[in-house]
Amino acid sequence: MEGSAPPAAIETRALRKVYGDKAALDGVDLRVPAGSFFGFLGPNGAGKTTMIRLVASLAPPTSGEIRLFGRPLETDSAEIKRQIGIVPEDSLLFEQLNGAEMLEFAGRMYGLGRAVARRRARELLELFELDGAGRKLIADYSKGMRKRLAMAAALIHRPRLFLLDEPFEGVDAIGARLMKQLLEEQVRAGATIFLTSHVLEVVERLCDRVAVIDRGRLVLEGLVSELAAGSRTLEDVFVEVVGAERRPPALAWLHP
Repeated sequence: MEGSAPPAAIETRALRKVYGDKAALDGVDLRVPAGSFFGFLGPNGAGKTTMIRLVASLAPPTSGEIRLFGRPLETDSAEIKRQIGIVPEDSLLFEQLNGAEMLEFAGRMYGLGRAVARRRARELLELFELDGAGRKLIADYSKGMRKRLAMAAALIHRPRLFLLDEPFEGVDAIGARLMKQLLEEQVRAGATIFLTSHVLEVVERLCDRVAVIDRGRLVLEGLVSELAAGSRTLEDVFVEVVGAERRPPALAWLHP
């Protein structure tokens, strides 16, 4: 019954985004249940980052509708943004701030009082093992440090919805493990995670639901436990649905 369906953290209807003569998203109908760990997959250029930018109000759709927690994004944008934490693929960090200043700024931007923002910034720097670099300019951070700082900035206001675009890229194994544990804790507490990643083994382990997009259109959506059943892995399913089963042409000089 429709009335018994869990509430949607994200719902899009006929969502389109066109750049020039190319549709990055082409009529996407997607429903992400609240409290789910949702993987959004696709080959390079499929439309994953565009989807995150639209849901985060970083870009307007060409047409269609986006609703977050049942509310239309275009009418409640400012209020809804306060409930979102985002880790973009290219971290939106102010390079001339240091880590502590960046986190305090993020907290203040989301409405935290100065003392609370400062305390949480200090605690997050320690949690992510960045306290030694807290006074170092972000311009001098490594890629992995930037990702950890971006994750800390996304956490500081305890959002209901996390939008994560390749959050583990460039992060070492210890940092990635910490980030995964924190995200799993947030889901257990009722938050929703919307994650893109090219590392399908990570998606298969973390996510309960996935959708696959290819050339701007959804081609598959379902429970990970049902899609990756028996001996089939999520990678097997992904390769099959995006039409990448073809073998590359043989190059004689690559073979002994």
